[in-house]
This record gives sequence, C-alpha cells and structure tokens, in this order.
Amino acid sequence: MTAKAGATLNQSLDWDAIDWPTAEAAVRRLQIRIVKAVKAGRWNKAKALQRLLTRSANAKLLAVRRVTQNDGKNTPGVDNELWDSPRKKVAGVRSLKARGYQPKPLRRVYIPKANGKRRPLGIPTMKDRAMQALHLLGLDPIAETTADPSSYGFRTGRRCADAIERCFSNYARPAKVWLLEGDIKGCFDNISHAWLIKHVPMDSTILRKWLQAGFLERQVFYDTVSGTPQGGIISPVLANLALDGLEQRLRDAFPQRGPGSYQGIAARVRLIRYADDFIVTGASKEMLETKVKPIVEDFLSERGLELSQEKTTITHVSEGFDFLGQNVKRYSNGKLLIKPSRKSIQTLLSRVRSLIVEYRGASARQVIIRLNPIIRGWANYHRHVVSKRIFARIDAEIFNMLWKWARQRHPRKSRKWIKAKYFDRVGMRDWWFFGTPVRSRARTSRVRLFLASRVRIVRHTLVRQGLNPYDPDWFAYMDQRSRSRPTVTVSRPWAFVEA
Repeated sequence: MTAKAGATLNQSLDWDAIDWPTAEAAVRRLQIRIVKAVKAGRWNKAKALQRLLTRSANAKLLAVRRVTQNDGKNTPGVDNELWDSPRKKVAGVRSLKARGYQPKPLRRVYIPKANGKRRPLGIPTMKDRAMQALHLLGLDPIAETTADPSSYGFRTGRRCADAIERCFSNYARPAKVWLLEGDIKGCFDNISHAWLIKHVPMDSTILRKWLQAGFLERQVFYDTVSGTPQGGIISPVLANLALDGLEQRLRDAFPQRGPGSYQGIAARVRLIRYADDFIVTGASKEMLETKVKPIVEDFLSERGLELSQEKTTITHVSEGFDFLGQNVKRYSNGKLLIKPSRKSIQTLLSRVRSLIVEYRGASARQVIIRLNPIIRGWANYHRHVVSKRIFARIDAEIFNMLWKWARQRHPRKSRKWIKAKYFDRVGMRDWWFFGTPVRSRARTSRVRLFLASRVRIVRHTLVRQGLNPYDPDWFAYMDQRSRSRPTVTVSRPWAFVEA
C-alpha cells in the first residue's frame, strides 16, 4: 500500500502492508528532480519540488519509519510519548502537517565527553523528529549538490576513512607542508540563527520554529538564541550547510587556474573537513598565520562562530597530528604513515579495563559478549591504516587484563588449571580466551574473544570528490563502490565464535 507524490493518505492505512520500495522510489524521483533543478540554477522550481515532497504521503511514511526504527526510537521527548505500535505510527504520519505546527521544547540531557566534560544533548519529541526527517528528505539533495568537495562528515557515501585517505593523498609527497588544525568553539551551540534562516534553502517558518523552540532542564524552560540542537535529525546537515563555502573562499584567495594561479598552486592550500573538524595546509607557517587563518576567521564570524585559540594550532607534517582518532606523521625516512592515535588506543584499553573490572563476578561468556563488539568496532575503524603491530599490542594488553581477571577469580587454583578453564588452542593460536554456557562444556558452544590482530589491513579507496547520491549520473558508481567494499574483515570466520 502506498500513494502518489503529494496524495493524501488512505483512511484505512495498514502500517504492516505498506509497500516500502514503491514509497522510496516515489520520494527518490522527487529528490532527483530537486537535484536537476539546483544544478540548472532553477531555485524556484527546487523550492516548489521541496514543498511537494514535504506534503507527500510517501515522504511522511518514510520519515515516520526512520524515527521509529533508529537507535533513539525508545527515547521520548518532553511529552514522554513513543510511537511503538502500528496504530501510533499511522497516527504520527497523519499528524505531520505544516499548518498549525508548533514544536515542543527539547529535553536536555548530558553525555560524557572524552575530556571529562559533558556534552549537552537536546532530545525532540517523536513528532518533531518526524517533521525534521520529513524536511530533511527535501533539504539533503540540495545540501549534497552544493556541498564542499572536501567535506566528508555526515554525508551519504562518505565516512571518516575517506577524510583520512584524503590526508594521505595530500601529504604523501615529500614537500614542505604546514597544517592549520582548526577547532571551532562550540560549533553546534553558536551558529547564528539569523544566518541559518536566511541561507538554508527550506521552509524558513518551520526552521525558525525549530531553532527557537528552547529546551527543558529540570522542568525549567530556557530560550535558545543561537545554535542547532545536538540530537536533532536535521542538525548535522544544518551545520554542514553553515560550513560549506569555506573551500571556495580559500580557492578564491589562492586560485588554481587563471590569473594568480602560479602563486595559488605554490601556496599548496588544501582543505579537509569532517563536520566541524578541519585541516588547512599551506607551504609555510607564516602564510597560514597571516593569510589563511584570517580568511577562516572572517568566514566563521559571518555565521556567528569563532576558532578556539587554545585548540587551533599550526604544525609541520613531520611533527605529526591527530585527526579523527588517527595520527598522521611524516617520519625521518620521508614516508608518511597514518596509525591509530595514542589517545584512541588508551581510550580503548581504558574502556576494556573498566568493563573487565565491572564484570569481575560474571562468567567468561558474559565478558566476551560485552568485549567483542567494542574490540571489533575499534579494529574495523582502524583497519585501513598502518595498524597491524598496534592490533597485536592491543591483543597482548587485553590478554594480560583477562589473565589477571582469571587469577583473581581463582586465587587458589594453579596456572595450568586456569589455562585449561579459560584458554584454549585453535589451530596455531594458543591461549585463546573462551567462554561456554553454564550447563555446557561442549566445544561447539564456545564463544571466543575477538582478536584485533585477525582483522585484515585493507587500503581504503578514496571516494570521488563530486559524488552526489541523489544524482542519477552517480548511481552506477555508487553501486560499483558498494559491491567492491569488502564484507569480511577477519581472516577466518571462526576467529571469534565457534558455532
């Protein structure tokens, strides 16, 4: 069951009988038309197509499906409501109307940061999340079409590995390269509302209501005078739209073609940005300080933002720098190597250590079930860089923690007895930590610890800069890229679980 674009919803809508592929195809056709209109410079037509899409029954269905299937589906807003049944989901679809819409305040919570501080998070209600998801369907095609080519954060078809691979391609050549490591002070909290309302290509009335909805903290209402809420579905795209244009601003100052291109090429100015973290390269430290940094500061000030003077630094590539959890450095032999950063390694080990201490009285199987996703996720993230030795070191550190855990559980038992109970040999690998159900000792029911060293190191293929996931010209490339991406990241399927 589905509906044509712009059609009203069927009164007897059955959520479980919806034809989702047909709904997705209908919305995709409108998104393709929006991209074509933007590329042709027909902004009035793009605006009309956005309006048609946000009133489409199919788009409303997809918006509700998104907010009721993502990780936050069980987290309510200030109204304490969840759309956790087909009846509530259908009612939610019918409630997505622009006329008379008034968003409720955000529910303010705090999540811990790596530096010990807390990050404020604003949780919208289910209806407000669905409205954001609905308007995002019409806004994201425009954002992708107008985005900076070297922007990789919160964009379809791009990820952290692309930003890191761009670092390698930009800095691998043996040339004098200085880097401005930019850190924006409270990016999401300080973006100018006036700038967003004026420049973001969507319904300005709806956007103004979202930005000025305020938040509740301990039952006290607070106004929001700037920033986009961290926790809103549409917030990452709004932040990207605010920061897009910096690359073009630098190109205008340091042209690669035409008049002044000789000096522009010699300046070696390149931008790599992932969300609000960015790096700008240059041929000299003085140029970055006197020419590039003022351009960046002027660009940000127009949007109500500023650089953090404490965290914004200028370094040489031979000194190394951390970016997205990895360390980029050119060594004395002239080679540029990218490795997991020391901070990322220590964060992983600290997390594993805390979990093992927390599960001091649990079974080995329970410990493994909790540890495996952590180790697997960290290793898969770093599998595209020079990580093999570090993976082996991680395995050794975790082995020492688990051996200490086992000795503390059985202080009166011998080492041979402890090894037989918790460690086993599989092929050429000895001392492999395993766990079994309480009532079973069969080898086929054993669960084994995931070993980081079993993850293959696979060089990441950098995404093409012009990729637009809503442009039909790129569909074949995206299909080919998804097929070529490796799906098996361990050398043997039984490396961590025996079925």
